[in-house]
Amino acid sequence: MPEIQYFSKQITLSPQSEPAGKSFPAKLAYWTFGDVSNPAVLLPSCYGGTLATTTPFLYSTDEGNQPVFPTDKYFVIVTGLLGGGESSSPINAPEPWKGADFPHVTYEDNIRLQYALCESLGVKKLHAYIGFSMGGQQAYHMATLYPDFVEHMVCLAGSARTSWHNWSFLEGPRNALVHSIDFKEGRYTETPLRGQRAFMRVYSTWALSQGWYRQKCWEQLGFKTLEEYLEAGWSGEKADGNGLLALLWTWQKGDITLYHPEDEGDLAKTLGRIKA
Repeated sequence: MPEIQYFSKQITLSPQSEPAGKSFPAKLAYWTFGDVSNPAVLLPSCYGGTLATTTPFLYSTDEGNQPVFPTDKYFVIVTGLLGGGESSSPINAPEPWKGADFPHVTYEDNIRLQYALCESLGVKKLHAYIGFSMGGQQAYHMATLYPDFVEHMVCLAGSARTSWHNWSFLEGPRNALVHSIDFKEGRYTETPLRGQRAFMRVYSTWALSQGWYRQKCWEQLGFKTLEEYLEAGWSGEKADGNGLLALLWTWQKGDITLYHPEDEGDLAKTLGRIKA
């Protein structure tokens, strides 16, 4: 894997962020592949994703598999979400932003930082912006905030506005974590394994489809039982509780209509402004 690069910028937190309008020393983790003179493609991370887990759905290591965007023909940028652990996050932010004091950042904060990165790299237009889940939501936000900057956008399993059903589902794992005895309102000194395990087990039901469970797809991954699979992949040992909540907050607040108050919440009208 290539070495992670960082783009640093003092940003003003968006009107929907908490605290709104404050200056924040943001750091964006990213990779680049290829020559900047080629058409640019941006791949943002998703919930719980890293730079390394963002690329496989387009770039498989299977022999003979031809990538959709070969890096000898495209300039590929991979970015990490604020709060995701590689970019500015509760676990790595400087004081006074560390841990439970990390700001509630929005998709707008992420997108404006990504746009600034593209400018610094000399990218004047994105040939494509492609994302999955929270990455897909970012695709809508980039195409809305910078309609002349994005030629094509692909949203996989995402939305332009987080639905109330989606918002409510996220409340399940959130409450499992925040009410855990070891979470301590985010001011823990040891990893809140009990709370993070509860969070991940609740989340696992929503992350995968009914069909996945019905077909016992954990067996294809080499696990004999569902419990064995859950123990290996959904125990929360490698997570950071405050980071999980930071990303979740961003997700719950996703709504592109906020950029155009004159649309009065009319999603179809705001979607109509997208040129990609």
